[in-house]
Formats: sequence, C-alpha cells, structure tokens
Amino acid sequence: MSPQNQQPPHRNDAPFNESPDCSTEIDREKAQQGVKLLLEAVGKDPDEAGVRETWHRRVPEMFETLTEGMRTAEKPTMRTFDAHTDGLVVKTGIPVYSLCEHHILPFYGHAHVAYQPGDEMVGLSKLVRYVRWQSRRLTTQEELTRDIVNGLATELESDSVTAELTAMHMCEAMRGVETVTTTTTRESVGNLCQEDHQQFRDAVRRERDCLGGTI
Repeated sequence: MSPQNQQPPHRNDAPFNESPDCSTEIDREKAQQGVKLLLEAVGKDPDEAGVRETWHRRVPEMFETLTEGMRTAEKPTMRTFDAHTDGLVVKTGIPVYSLCEHHILPFYGHAHVAYQPGDEMVGLSKLVRYVRWQSRRLTTQEELTRDIVNGLATELESDSVTAELTAMHMCEAMRGVETVTTTTTRESVGNLCQEDHQQFRDAVRRERDCLGGTI
C-alpha cells in the first residue's frame, strides 16, 4: 500500500521506471548471441533444422515486443480532452502480461485502475494501452503496480489514482513450489473518499464475478 495522502509527481517530472534509452529496438546482435549460448548450454544444437530461427529471429523479435515498456519511444500518446465530470473513472479487467525479472518467466492476470479527473480526461482505450505498455518489461508485480499508479498520476495530472493487479506467476507454477496461486497487489496515489473507494471495490467485484472468480 502507498502512504496515504501521497502527492502525485508533477507532469514534467521524468516518468517512473522509464529507461533513458528512447530507441525503438533492442540490440539484436546481443540478443541472438545470448539465446544461442543458452541453447548450447542446455545441449541443443543451435544450427539444427527448426532451431536456427529460434535464436536468429524468433526470440529476439519476441523480446523486442515484450520489452517495449522499457523504451519511452513506445509509450502511447495520452491525448486528453476537457473533463465534463469530476466523478471517479474506473476501468476494470485490463489484461496484463509481463515478465518476472528474477526468472524471465511470464506473470499474467488483470489490472483494475481508477482515477479522479482534474480539468481533463483521457480516452478509455488509452488506459488499456498505458497498462499494456507499462507491463511490457522485466519487472515484479509489486513494482509494476506502483509504476502504473505513479505513471497515470503524472500523465493525467490526477490527485487520486488507484490500481489493483491480480496475477499468476509461471516462476511459481513451473519451478519452485510448482503450484498455481494468485497474487494481488494494490497501490494508490492521493486519498479517495470513502464513496469513491467503495465504487472502485464494487466495480472490481463485479468484474471478478463476470470472470467466474478467476483473475
């Protein structure tokens, strides 16, 4: 949980957890070398039929996509328009697919976000695009939840932003305890009133009911 009454960062501040590298591509040659070495390390011939493209093209291209959130050039443009309400805006059930920085295995689930508009609002699809961009990086669930909240507070110049993320981690399911469980994290900037907080909780509950109690 974030401390109560935490103030959002100023819009002109550097966005949270963004890489200073604004390029739109990864270092393809290093990615190829790294994947090739891993294949050799586990006893796989990197030049056998069906495998050469794995290190030469497939995995580097995949990592370029799955790490877009580490490059500011890939961040969606958060175009705003005049707000016609000061009521809470809630967006639930946003799909999240990210990579655990500890084992480079996926964790996935859903994010629910809410913000209090100031003078301007953002299109609802931009909330989805922003969460997707933030999630495409090597990170942890706790850090991702915090980055979504702080980033949206900056982008939207909002005094109050809340996000909840529930996910399954393949680093638990495929190794370690080898058990599928869910982890829920929640972060806030500002301090929603009790009515808005309840509105957010009710919206999240309805979304989970629609999903049959799953993430």
